[in-house]
Amino acid sequence: MKNNFFRRKLLALFTVLILGIQSRMTAQDLESQIDQILETKFESNGPGAVFLVAKNGKIIYDKAFVLSNLELQAPMQTDNVFEIGSMTKQFTAVSILMLMEEGKLNLEDEITQYIPDYPIQGHRITIHHLLTHTSGIKDFTKVNGLNTIAQNHMEPLEIINFFKNEPMDFAPGEAFKYNNSGYVILGYIVEKASGMSYEDFVEQHIFKKLGMSSSRYASHSEMVSKRASGYRKREDYSNARHISFSIPYASGALMSTVADMLTWQEAIKNHVLLNKETTQMAFANYTLNNGEPIHYGYGWHIKELDSKLSYEHGGSIFGFKSMGVYLPKEDIYVIGLSNCDCNSPTEVTREIAKLVLNNDQMD
Repeated sequence: MKNNFFRRKLLALFTVLILGIQSRMTAQDLESQIDQILETKFESNGPGAVFLVAKNGKIIYDKAFVLSNLELQAPMQTDNVFEIGSMTKQFTAVSILMLMEEGKLNLEDEITQYIPDYPIQGHRITIHHLLTHTSGIKDFTKVNGLNTIAQNHMEPLEIINFFKNEPMDFAPGEAFKYNNSGYVILGYIVEKASGMSYEDFVEQHIFKKLGMSSSRYASHSEMVSKRASGYRKREDYSNARHISFSIPYASGALMSTVADMLTWQEAIKNHVLLNKETTQMAFANYTLNNGEPIHYGYGWHIKELDSKLSYEHGGSIFGFKSMGVYLPKEDIYVIGLSNCDCNSPTEVTREIAKLVLNNDQMD
């Protein structure tokens, strides 16, 4: 009897040890596979990137590659701060939804409630249209004359005045066309509805509330601890072109780190800022007037990755590119931040997400 008891105990211990070894081997295997994808992506002594992978909210990969500053030959670190470009739109969309929950605005509000003299050209343009890129308003990045104002500090209404008299691309709801102008207007609506600047609203109601201490509205003049320098490449590397952050504004002027972006993703998942019903509104696949899906919610693309539902968005601003992918059912998050407009993390981030997904399916 005693021998059987000890045999069972030894077998149980042996099983636990084997499972532990297999688990460690699987984790090491996955890490080395991600390394193989990324280590050939960046030139030695060039700009680099930081990539983070999380599963069920726990970090399973977090590495920095190559240099954060070429002139100083400073190595990239996992806590470097990057300009995230259009990933800013997630924060703008959530700000609007937070104000909606507070009863300070309605998604069917027409933009003329906030900008009375906006020339709607005979159309009804709502906050919903702005959030979903279905407003038909001309994207200001496609308007002649942008280069002449790119380095000027401009107030939100000045930016809106820059593009508001352009002919519309289509009637609201008739098509989907990615549009920075809509998110500039949304930033101004945040200001009108909250009584605060967009910068202060995001800082106080999102970054401080969530403990995103490395995230901020971008600035060239203020000191930003652990800022990664941005670069461009034609034949050789050069410093990124200077642009006033008042121009991209609520469509692309925020800075963050991969760790803070994971905090952000977890807050969205766990309904820290928005209730469950409102969160579902952010990730609905909205449709055009004719019922055709646009594969976009409020600040996120709604896509598929290996037949799995995926919430995605990238960003691009002079010297920087970013990409985030979240698989909600599998709870897999991959974020990549790059400090050169020559190194887009879009495809490689999706490739890593597929790798983690396939690894899960093999376990």
